[in-house]
Amino acid sequence: MAQPRIAELTRNTKETQIQMELNLDGTGVSEIETGIPFFDHMLTLFARHGLFDLKVKVVGDIEVDYHHTVEDTGIVLGQLVKNALGEKRGIRRYGFFILPMDESLARVALDLSNRQAFVYHVDYKDPMVRDFSIGLVKEFFQAFANEAGCNLHIHLEYGEEPHHIAEAIFKCFARALDVATTIDPRLGDALPSTKGTLSS
Repeated sequence: MAQPRIAELTRNTKETQIQMELNLDGTGVSEIETGIPFFDHMLTLFARHGLFDLKVKVVGDIEVDYHHTVEDTGIVLGQLVKNALGEKRGIRRYGFFILPMDESLARVALDLSNRQAFVYHVDYKDPMVRDFSIGLVKEFFQAFANEAGCNLHIHLEYGEEPHHIAEAIFKCFARALDVATTIDPRLGDALPSTKGTLSS
């Protein structure tokens, strides 16, 4: 039987205190508490649509700004994905998805290569969902890509409503990550690389 791909981490700084648990082979169950309702909503969508079990507890300096909480959560999630994958044997490695959310359409492609690269092409006129700027979505995914060690390309094909734009991106990312982390039985215990190694 395959080992469970589960990781947990506690990260404390002067700006945020984060406890997080991730099961890559879950059913989409989540317990999310960041102190930022819209961000909680996005992380809940991520867990549900990627079928990841996710527990997140963040105490951050949100009285100052939401930036530290959002970015640091991306840092920890990236570390957890990397830790849960281990040597990455048998995974598909690449993931791609394109996802509509009403008038918005997002496209995400990623490679769990242990090499960091981040490309983000998202344009919008209105950044605000109540008091949350969807400009912070970029900071979250930049932090994730850095820590997970992946190529992550996010492109908004089109969209107008900021809530729909952010939701399309988070759902699309979840689906692409689910594809990339899925075990392909044809690979057996092999690494998904012709080099026989994934660069670190």
